[in-house]
Amino acid sequence: MRLGSGTFAACCVVIEVLGVALFLRGFFPAPVCSFSGTEHQTESPAPEPSAGAISNWTKLPPPLFSKVVIMLIDALRDDFVFGSKGVKFMPYTTYLVEKGSSHSFVAEAKPPTVTMPRIKALMTGSLPGFIDVVRNLNSPTLLEDNVITRAKAAGKRIIFYGDETWVKLFPKHFVEYDGTTSFFVSDYTEVDDNVTRHLDKVLKRRDWDVLILHYLGLDHIGHISGPNSPLIGRKLSEMDSVLMKIHTSLLSEERETLLPNLLVLCGDHGMSEAGGHGASSVEEVNTAMILISSAFERKPGDVRRPKYIQQTDLAATLSIGLGLPIPKSSVGNLIFPVIEGKPMREQLRFLHLNTVQLSKLLQENVPSYKKEPGFEQFKVSERLHGNWVRLYLEENSSEVLSNLGSKVRRQYLDALRALSLSLSRQAAQYDVYSMAVGTVLVLEVLALLLLSGPRALSGKAELDVPLPSPAFSLLCYLLPLGLVALHVTVCTSAGGTCYLCSLPWLTAGGVMVLISTLLCAVLSALTGMFAGGKRLSKNPPQCNSRWSELDLLILLGTVGHTLSLGASSFIEEEPQTWYFLVNTLCLALCHEIYRNCFLGDDCAPQSCPHAGEDFDGVAAAPQGKSPGPDVWELDRASRHPSPLGALRGPERWMVLASPWLILTCCRLLRSLNQTGVQWAHRPDLGHWLTSNPEERALACLRLGCGSRGELRQHQAEPEHVRMRACWGSTTTSLLIFLGSCSTAGRSADFHPQMH
Repeated sequence: MRLGSGTFAACCVVIEVLGVALFLRGFFPAPVCSFSGTEHQTESPAPEPSAGAISNWTKLPPPLFSKVVIMLIDALRDDFVFGSKGVKFMPYTTYLVEKGSSHSFVAEAKPPTVTMPRIKALMTGSLPGFIDVVRNLNSPTLLEDNVITRAKAAGKRIIFYGDETWVKLFPKHFVEYDGTTSFFVSDYTEVDDNVTRHLDKVLKRRDWDVLILHYLGLDHIGHISGPNSPLIGRKLSEMDSVLMKIHTSLLSEERETLLPNLLVLCGDHGMSEAGGHGASSVEEVNTAMILISSAFERKPGDVRRPKYIQQTDLAATLSIGLGLPIPKSSVGNLIFPVIEGKPMREQLRFLHLNTVQLSKLLQENVPSYKKEPGFEQFKVSERLHGNWVRLYLEENSSEVLSNLGSKVRRQYLDALRALSLSLSRQAAQYDVYSMAVGTVLVLEVLALLLLSGPRALSGKAELDVPLPSPAFSLLCYLLPLGLVALHVTVCTSAGGTCYLCSLPWLTAGGVMVLISTLLCAVLSALTGMFAGGKRLSKNPPQCNSRWSELDLLILLGTVGHTLSLGASSFIEEEPQTWYFLVNTLCLALCHEIYRNCFLGDDCAPQSCPHAGEDFDGVAAAPQGKSPGPDVWELDRASRHPSPLGALRGPERWMVLASPWLILTCCRLLRSLNQTGVQWAHRPDLGHWLTSNPEERALACLRLGCGSRGELRQHQAEPEHVRMRACWGSTTTSLLIFLGSCSTAGRSADFHPQMH
C-alpha cells in the first residue's frame, strides 16, 4: 500500500499533538479547587457545633485586628532575617524577633518559586502549579476565591504600592495603588524608592484598612550579583528602617483604637546561591515570615525560635484576623500562635471554621474522602467540640471543661494537619497513566519517522507501507483487546482519578486502538528492514547507504539535546550542551572533508589531488546515497562537478581550514562570558570589560602601540605625543575602546554606586 509523504507527515503531526496533550494533562494535574463558585455574599458560615444545646454562635467572629499591613520583600530568604545578615543589617527586626511582641516563622514556598504563583498562594491559600510559570509574564485577573476579593466585598479599603503583578491580579480591588515594573532587573534603587515615597502620607491617614507593600530591590540585587553581594546588606538595612517606620506608626495609632494592628513581614520566595529562583532548593523555598502585633503577649525571658509553616497558611490567618471567611480553595492551616491568647471558646471556634473549610474542599476533590484520616479526625473533633459547648453553656467551669477543651484543641490541630497534607498530596499527584499513554504515542510516531525517513525524503515522496502476514495480522487483532483489558484494570484500581478513565469508553477505546495500530506498523517496518538486510547480505557489498555518519550525528545530537531539556540541571547548563554539540559537529565535518579529499571514499577510487593540484571529482559519492547536511554537498559529484573540485589555490585551503576556524571562534566566544549556573562566578573577558574603565583604556592604548619596543620608543616623548602616536598606530584600538566604553555604560547601569 502506497502512502504519500505529505499525508503521512500530517497524520504523524496530529498523533504527536495528541500524545503531547495527554502527557501534559498528566504532568499538569487539575489543581485542588472549590467547585461551588465564588458567590460568597449569601453563604452562611458553619455554626458552632453543639450536642443537645442551642448555640448562639452562628455568625463569623469579629475581626481580631483593626488594620493590617503586609510588607512583602521579594526574595527574602529566611537566613537574611534569622541569620548573621539579619543580626548585622536588620537590628530593629532582630529586636522584634528576639524580644518584641511577634511570632517568627520559616514559611515554606512550594515550587515553582516565582512571583505570581507565590502571590496567589499567599492570598488564596491554594497551591499553584508549574503551568503558572508560563502565565507569570502576563498575569491574568485572579478569579479564584482570595483574601483581597473577600476584603473588598466586606467593605475593606485596600491600598497597594509595589510590583504591578498585584494590579494585574486584582485590577479593581484597590482604592489607591502605584505599580512598579519588575523587568528592569538592573534597577534596585528607584523601584523601592517609588514604594517608600508614599509611606509618610499613607501612615498619617486613617482612611484605609489594609496596606500592601511589595519591594523588588532585594530580588534584583540577587539576579545581578548573587546573595553574597555587599549590596544585599545595604538593602536589608533599608528594609529594616522601613519596617521600623511602619511599626512605630501603627503603635502610635493603637492608642486611639480598640483593636490592635497587625504587621506582616514576609517574602514570596527565596534566593539560590547563584541569585536566581524558580526551583526547589532549600534556599529558594524557605522564606522569612514575621507577624508583629501588640496583641501577642510575651513573657520576660521568653525565647521564641522560628517555627516551620507553609506559605499557604497566611491566607487562612489573614481571613480570621480580618473577620472574613476563609477562601474556599485554601489548603492552609490557621497559624495557631495568632489566636493562642484568646479564650478557649474563641480558639475552638476559629479552628472549627478552618477544619470545616478544609473538609468541604476534600469532599469536592477526593472521591474517597471518607477514608482519609484527616476527615475521620475532623468528625471526632466536631463531636467532642459539641460536648464541650454543651458543658460550657451549662456554666460548668470545672477542671473537666478545661481538660476537654485542651483535648478538643489538640484534636482540631491534628485534623488540620492531616487535611492539609491530604489536599497538598492531591495537588502534587501526577496522572502517571495519562503521561505513560502520551509518551507511548510520541515514541511510536518517532519510531515511524526514523524508520521511514529516508524513503519519505526521496524524490518519489511516497511510502510503500508493507501489509503484515496473516500470523502477524492475528497479533495485531489481539493487541487492541489486550490494551482495552489493561485500561479497564487500571481504571478500576485507580478509582477514577486518571483523566483517561474519566473519558467515555468509546473515546478511550479509540486511543487504545490507535496505540495498537501504530505498534503494529512499527513492528512491520522493523520486520521488513531486517528481512531486507538479510537479502542484501547475500549480494556483493554495494555503496547504497542512505544515512551518512554526519547525518546520524546530527540526528542523535538533536534527539539528545531534546531529551536533555527534561532535566532542570541540563536546562541551566544548556550553553555547555551547545558548546559540546557544535564542537563535535565541526570535528565530524572536518573528518568528512579530509576523508573524502585525501583518503577517498569507500565506494570510489582516490580522486583528490595533493596540494596545488586540481580538486576535480574529490567528493564523488556513490549513486543512491542520500544527500547529507554538509554545506559543500560532497555526494553530488556524480551529477555535476564537486564544489571542492572547482576551488584552486588559497580557496582550497580556506575550505579545509574553515572547521578549525569555527572551532577557534567558538572557543573565543566561550571565554567571552561564562554562562550557566556552575560557571557564572568564574572570571572571563566580560568581567574584565566591566571591571575598571581606566585599565581597559590603558590596555587598548598598549594594544594600539604594538610591541614593547614601540612603547620604549615613545617613553621620552611627552604624554600627549605618546597618546597620539598610540592612537594613530592602529584603528583596532579605537574600536576596542569604544566597545569597552559601551560596556562601561552598561556596567554603570548595573552598578549605580560606581558613578
